[in-house]
Amino acid sequence: MSRFLRASILLLSLAACGGGSRQFEAPRKLDDACAIVAERPQYLRAMRATERKWGVPIHVQMAVIHQESKFIGNAQTPHRFALGVIPMGRQSTAYGYSQALNGTWEEYQKSEGRGRAKRDRITDATDFMGWYFTETTRKLGIPLSDAQGQYLAYHEGRSGYSRQSYLSKPWLVEVAAKVKRRSEMYESQLNGCRR
Repeated sequence: MSRFLRASILLLSLAACGGGSRQFEAPRKLDDACAIVAERPQYLRAMRATERKWGVPIHVQMAVIHQESKFIGNAQTPHRFALGVIPMGRQSTAYGYSQALNGTWEEYQKSEGRGRAKRDRITDATDFMGWYFTETTRKLGIPLSDAQGQYLAYHEGRSGYSRQSYLSKPWLVEVAAKVKRRSEMYESQLNGCRR
């Protein structure tokens, strides 16, 4: 066998093995809820379990995950740079599908006895969102089906939401409105594809 052929086979073998996990890639059609759940049935199973346990509608979960991570399991905030070139770490500790911060994630793990839960695992990320949204409903009265209100409280934290900190951030109010519209779109699509 020629060296070229052996090298080619080795390269192809390595490429096939080194493709990485698809769990960290975004689904192909992010504007189509039916396509998302068809491509990633594990997402639907996780969101159904969260809906049963916490009462958070699937379409609300999907809209928030879309906004936070575009369904990328290992999503992180961008790096910060001093003087435009010196790395200073990430903008925040937000990580995973739900972009949960370290402290909030640790609070969830402790509260729910889920020390092994991981932010880059869809079942844990949706359960975290269910826990967080349910606490938001309990403390602030925002309905679980209110994607816009839940997103504002999720982004700003419950105390920030109570202080209405989002009112000084018109861009965030618009993002929350987009989350609401996407939630409504996903709900309509899911109703159609379940038939």
